[in-house]
Amino acid sequence: MEATVSDARPAREGPATFRDVFGQSEFRAIFAANTLSWVGDYLARAAVTVLVLRETDSVALSAAAFAASYLPWLVGGPLLSALAERHHYRRVMVVCDLLRMALMALVAMPWMPTWSVFALIFLATLANPPSQAARSALMPHILTGDRLVVGLSAFTSAGQAAQVVGYLIGATVAALNPNTALLVNAVTFAVSAAIVRFGVRERPPAMTEVHRSHLLRETVQGFQIVFQRPVLRAIAVLVFSAMLFSIVPEGLAAGWAADRTDGRMDAGTAQGLIMAAVPVGYILGGLTISRLVGPDRRLTLMRPLMIIAPATLVPALFNPPPAVVALLAAGCGFAVAGLVPVANGLFVQALPDGFRARAFGVMASGTQIIQGAAVLATGALAERFSVPSVVGVWSAAGVLIMTVAALAWPRPQVIHEAIETARAESPAGAGAAHAHSRGPASGDRNREHGRRRHAVT
Repeated sequence: MEATVSDARPAREGPATFRDVFGQSEFRAIFAANTLSWVGDYLARAAVTVLVLRETDSVALSAAAFAASYLPWLVGGPLLSALAERHHYRRVMVVCDLLRMALMALVAMPWMPTWSVFALIFLATLANPPSQAARSALMPHILTGDRLVVGLSAFTSAGQAAQVVGYLIGATVAALNPNTALLVNAVTFAVSAAIVRFGVRERPPAMTEVHRSHLLRETVQGFQIVFQRPVLRAIAVLVFSAMLFSIVPEGLAAGWAADRTDGRMDAGTAQGLIMAAVPVGYILGGLTISRLVGPDRRLTLMRPLMIIAPATLVPALFNPPPAVVALLAAGCGFAVAGLVPVANGLFVQALPDGFRARAFGVMASGTQIIQGAAVLATGALAERFSVPSVVGVWSAAGVLIMTVAALAWPRPQVIHEAIETARAESPAGAGAAHAHSRGPASGDRNREHGRRRHAVT
């Protein structure tokens, strides 16, 4: 990781600002490209469900079309993410965008049969893991120290906003013509590819030919580095635990709204309010905490926020009206926004350079699996018990889990040492597994890193 611990000491520097972050032209390019792609993705998901429903008149097939976009993360996220380590990050992002553009344009063709729509969506979303892994691995080359934390917060907040905007636009356009919505999605990928190609500097791959072994072995190394290193393992447990309960209000919103309205709000409005609450809370929390709270204080707040995040949902036990449920969910999102960007920043800093894309694949796939399992489990429980009881008890269990995570959270000195270790290993180009190898490309990266760091700090 390029950022040193001195970069991340806020008491002397003060918190980074959004002006600092968006002052970096490469960050602006990646931010614009990814936000555009995210909006297009969510727009397409809304449109595909409408398209398949119209073609088949089957709610089950429509839901299956929506779920197809998550399958690549579940069946091969870490393996596909490992590919990003082998190639230039910019090239990976551009190629993935162009592939998705071409495939989504085919999905939009009115003569496409339903089975081919499923196949094309699956193929298009196979490009998501390597593209997002490359973006994640590239970020520390552009932003250092607290700028990285603020930049990650901006990304995650933009992702939440893109979800809301994409679904709204997608549902609106798809009601008129779903094929048009899908063509718009293809255009977003084309524009994203152009922005990345001309707005991001080319850099050598993190893993050269000399450091390559077998793709499966490299993928396993991604799991090993995440779960064998105490600091990375603690961060993984924190992030996975946070996803375990924060997704539940969104996943059970339909049933919750149908069972409980306050007489002034119809079930559809109540469902939309509850589903939007966590993303909105996350956006507000991410922007507020990253901007107004200094890095040292953010680290201090980690432990209490771990407890507060699930605790905000425990009052659901009392079956409050939908407006109050939305406030509780927004509070949970706000607290999680104080945890995840900081944890992500520490995670990236504690990773050797050659492992970032693979570790991202492990974390992203784990997050998808945890969220899906949580919704399935709470949905099954809601068949036997009331939704408020399920959410309240599930969140109380979340308080216990997060209490354990808080007690096991590493001391600042341990985190400091992990970051220093990762920084010492990064020049090898492929992490600790190849720390003995030193090639010309590694030296070039070191010199390049020195120039970048001087320019940023």
